[in-house]
Amino acid sequence: MLDDLKLSNAQIAWRAAQDIADGAYVNLGIGFPEMVAQYTVEGRTPIFHTENGILNFGQAPAPGEEDWDMINAGKKAVTLKPGASFFHHADSFAMVRGGHLDVAILGALQVAQTGDLANWRVGNKGVPAVGGAMDLVHGAKRVAVLTDHVTKKGEPKLVESCTFPLTGVACVTRIYTSLAVVDIEDGHFVLREKLAGISMEDLQSVTGAPLHTDGEVGDLIVPAL
Repeated sequence: MLDDLKLSNAQIAWRAAQDIADGAYVNLGIGFPEMVAQYTVEGRTPIFHTENGILNFGQAPAPGEEDWDMINAGKKAVTLKPGASFFHHADSFAMVRGGHLDVAILGALQVAQTGDLANWRVGNKGVPAVGGAMDLVHGAKRVAVLTDHVTKKGEPKLVESCTFPLTGVACVTRIYTSLAVVDIEDGHFVLREKLAGISMEDLQSVTGAPLHTDGEVGDLIVPAL
């Protein structure tokens, strides 16, 4: 039943984009989180950063118009906005580690109720090293995660404690899932929004740690994308 109700990746990305402030410096993780750039709120101008050395990149170019000297960290072609700049990746990571990013938006394999994040390896499967994510999760002022609420096997991705190798400890502040928007506060999952068609009981049944509430829980409303 939940599979019929859950949000698509595009809808999750749209919801996350609504919380990005005008003028915010934002790093989007490789893959799914890159979609957030497509749904920038009208009237807001976030400044997107990529670890390989571009600040203020724009939308993907039209097919056939790619300049492969201009790519993001995921090796996808990008365009540039007025005022964009290039720099060495060491300078890029100095920006990250120096606390100059307002938001980092990443994917996840697991997120613990304490804010721990695992997003790079499952046992012997995964990329060979954690990469720049470990810098992003502790350098950015706010870390948000985009993820399906459960794995393909139906197991919770929001858990009491991560069982996969960690990317960072106590770093995640908000999670946008296919079923809900959840904050992490004082070592707990705090439910902010959920799909109207899902009961609290059903949502808790697919969440691996207690869901707390703090006031009214809003409806998670997104456009049909």
